[in-house]
Amino acid sequence: MEISPQENPIELFKKWMAEAYKTEPVDPDAMSLATVGKDGKPSVRMVLLKRVDENGFCFYTNLESRKGGELTNNPNVALCFHWKSQTRQVRVEGTAAQMPAPMVDAYFKSRHYLSRLGAWASQQSRPLSSRKELEDRVAEFEKKFEGGEVPRPPHWVGFCVTPQKIEFWQEGKGRLHDRFLFSRGDNDNWTLSRLNP
Repeated sequence: MEISPQENPIELFKKWMAEAYKTEPVDPDAMSLATVGKDGKPSVRMVLLKRVDENGFCFYTNLESRKGGELTNNPNVALCFHWKSQTRQVRVEGTAAQMPAPMVDAYFKSRHYLSRLGAWASQQSRPLSSRKELEDRVAEFEKKFEGGEVPRPPHWVGFCVTPQKIEFWQEGKGRLHDRFLFSRGDNDNWTLSRLNP
């Protein structure tokens, strides 16, 4: 496998993502998101990529959740996509920044009604006494909004990760994998290196 040094890594990622959509049975847009807490310890979880362009890799979350707090305190993050059917992965390192409110509002309006209620009802990452407690909170907000428009909660935000490094990994025979690392320079130009497997 070869990748041209002139290749745009964002466009290459979009190509690989499109190919994954054809073969991955569930959530080809799932990515692991690694953050770092105030104690310096990492944590990782799966989130869904909702947009990728020259601004970065974008997703939505509850700002009051553990990941929201960690992103606020330390914007340095890592992402990993793994497409088993394609025997590929893409790793991204960069910094996360909140998306503009109008963009977040527009996406929130497109979400399923129950998901919008859940954004109000869930006190994400906090202890929960029972499933019933959560269901009761959803019912409270359903009554509050009476089946009408559910506005975006102020704590429900979007983040875009501006990549500094993007690594493309393709499985090879005998574990002799192909690895290509794009690194962003000061002038926003990308340089490409081939890495040992």
